[in-house]
Amino acid sequence: MNDPIILPGAARFLKKLKEKALKTKFQGVLDLICKNPYIGEAKTGDLSGIFCYDIFHANINYELAYTLIEQNGETIVVILAGTRENFYQELKRYIKNRN
Repeated sequence: MNDPIILPGAARFLKKLKEKALKTKFQGVLDLICKNPYIGEAKTGDLSGIFCYDIFHANINYELAYTLIEQNGETIVVILAGTRENFYQELKRYIKNRN
């Protein structure tokens, strides 16, 4: 499996993470997704084709959204990462602007 492609919105969030334990959790989730890309929850409707994975840390729910592109096996594209608050509105806005 190739290394995941991390889009700018997700990269900014991940780069800003200061807490080592939280960074480690996100890296662990990325490793899990690389091993089994179907581990996340497949979304439906206007988020069809997107998978989301929940990360819980210090009583805060974080989300990681990604999609799969079929080329040379599979490529994982991490679209967005952040706290659960307003996450899906931001994800929908991002997808709408990409189309």
